[in-house]
Amino acid sequence: MGSAVAVPASLDWLKATETGRIWLDKLPVLLETACEHFGLSEIGSPFSGGNVSLVVPARHDGEDVVLKLQFPDHECRHEAEALGRWNGKGAVRLLKHTPELGALLLERCRPGQYLADDTETDRIGVVAGLLRLLTIPAGDPFTRLNDEAARWRDSLDHNWMAAGKPCEQYLVDAARKALQDLCLEKETEEVLLHQDLHGHNILSSERDTWLAIDPKPLAGDPAFALSPIVRSFEFGHSKAEARYRLDRLSEELELDRERARYWTIGQTMAWAFSSSYAERHFETVRWLLADN
Repeated sequence: MGSAVAVPASLDWLKATETGRIWLDKLPVLLETACEHFGLSEIGSPFSGGNVSLVVPARHDGEDVVLKLQFPDHECRHEAEALGRWNGKGAVRLLKHTPELGALLLERCRPGQYLADDTETDRIGVVAGLLRLLTIPAGDPFTRLNDEAARWRDSLDHNWMAAGKPCEQYLVDAARKALQDLCLEKETEEVLLHQDLHGHNILSSERDTWLAIDPKPLAGDPAFALSPIVRSFEFGHSKAEARYRLDRLSEELELDRERARYWTIGQTMAWAFSSSYAERHFETVRWLLADN
């Protein structure tokens, strides 16, 4: 049997569901099994901040590595396949993967500083550079963006009411319409998408300066790739700053600005009701709807 695991507070939300409690109870054994399977040593304390995974530093064949144990959440499905497709170009490198354990062995980013905290760098320029590397053809086995968008659209009203109607209804209505219209339009080029590319999912690395982590991959419209960055309040939280990110990235990457704006409205509202930063997300959507 495995010993006790110091579970970060960011995983406490899993205690609210039976599936989550079962996974948390299994973590000590999962950790011990994965460490034995990969031949890991010098297992460190878990990193803080992960919302759907237990992530710990370790050593493998004399090298620093990271072991990631994933809670079976649908948004994280196929993370290993996405990292494998990118093969270290713009994203952390996948070293090994054991699906039956939900275990990923990853390269360790050193020094591992968050892009969000580096105020001396042209952070949006860094993001643009990463997106050029991450935008590659997709396909199976990834969830299609339009399928995920339909799920977001259909859950908006329920989630809004379940959260106690924390924002104006017009924000919900606008998000529903944006997602509906985007899904009805003609098919766009289908690329691999990192749907959670914000300032705390980009780490400094000696190998390639900056690398993305935690992709939550989808396959679909390239304009969607801007959504998490436009709403990333760690890069500045004002109408002017959100608009700057939208304008600059859509121009530099030659993406459809209006599609990017509508995707941001739709996904931001879909994710807001379960977020600790819901009011900031509502503010961003208000600014994007007043974009004229």
